[in-house]
Amino acid sequence: MNDLFLTADIAGTGGVIKQSPEDFRVDEIPLYPPCGEGEHLYVTVRKTGLTTHQLIRKAARVFDLKEREIGYAGLKDAQATTCQTISLPLVAPEEAVQLGDDRIEVVSAIRHRNKLRLGHLAGNRFTIRIADPQNGALSLAEQILSTLESKGVPNFFGSQRYGGLENSHLIGEAILKEDFDLACRHLVGDPEKIEHPDWKEAAILFSQGETAAALERLPQHCRFERQLLSRLDRGQSSKKALLSLPNNILRLYLSAYQSALFDRVVGMRLATIDKIWPGDIACKHVNGACFRVEAADEEQLRADRFEISATAPLFGHKVMLATGQSGILEQSLLDKEGLTLPDFKLGRGLAMAGERRPLRVPVTAIELSGDNDGLILSFTLPKGSYATSLLREIIK
Repeated sequence: MNDLFLTADIAGTGGVIKQSPEDFRVDEIPLYPPCGEGEHLYVTVRKTGLTTHQLIRKAARVFDLKEREIGYAGLKDAQATTCQTISLPLVAPEEAVQLGDDRIEVVSAIRHRNKLRLGHLAGNRFTIRIADPQNGALSLAEQILSTLESKGVPNFFGSQRYGGLENSHLIGEAILKEDFDLACRHLVGDPEKIEHPDWKEAAILFSQGETAAALERLPQHCRFERQLLSRLDRGQSSKKALLSLPNNILRLYLSAYQSALFDRVVGMRLATIDKIWPGDIACKHVNGACFRVEAADEEQLRADRFEISATAPLFGHKVMLATGQSGILEQSLLDKEGLTLPDFKLGRGLAMAGERRPLRVPVTAIELSGDNDGLILSFTLPKGSYATSLLREIIK
């Protein structure tokens, strides 16, 4: 995916992002406003240098709540300034100010009847500074954005989906294919990709079969790696040791593999990402509903108006596959991976049902300007899509 671009015929601007959290701003666009009554308090905060999970952990401490009781609509990065809403049960509006500190500003606190759920947002508004671009960057960015506005943004998950070592999908693949020795090696990490000296040394020791020594060297912050090595050191099999990890972590690896396969299909469809093929499964952007394409020529008119787009699968045991040429692409990828859809029906609460996801997403409300420090770009994307998919097209 790294060298696949929809706008490959236009040079990138170059430059860097996220030199400081203020250079990458994200504002949630709520799906609905809080109604003003109910047992849940919708607290909107502007935070800097904090992940969503760090915010939730603090809210749980401050208001004596369990983390699972706190609702949120989407996850936000730490290296950014983000405005997002969380819901707190049985907290009074006047108490919300207790959440504020030097990195958290409480913007509003309004009651609502239900807990905020993941996905309960319309999209996100981004304002991003691209520092140190090449000469002529403003003109290049304008050309690229014109193409993306017309054809859509390739809906890649991208590298941020695959973890710090960019190998979460490899762990998921090994779990799905029941190669637990390989999954353990991937989880501990490839020494060539690890920068932390103690972690790197631990990974080297583990690759040499020195599990006890690796565990002793592994840093304390490597929580799940340490849990794995501790069980292996006590003589557990790689399968038993790995599957002892929390299900939400194992599902994270499995879903990363789903994402990697999806990205490969997007890459195969990139040149015609705005086209509808006979046998496609298309989705309606207004509500996400999917349907099988019968008359491609007629549906192409709707795609040209960006009402619908073709989809690719997040493979799972219940997912609907396309037919025709797009179906051949999807089945050929499964065949190449040595998989069938029933393989995704793992036990122990790890079954992956699968779903369809659009190949492209619309980018709207684009604003672009330049100053002495680089480019300033603002745009809006629907929920579930990533700003990095747009930025990689611009910066290349």
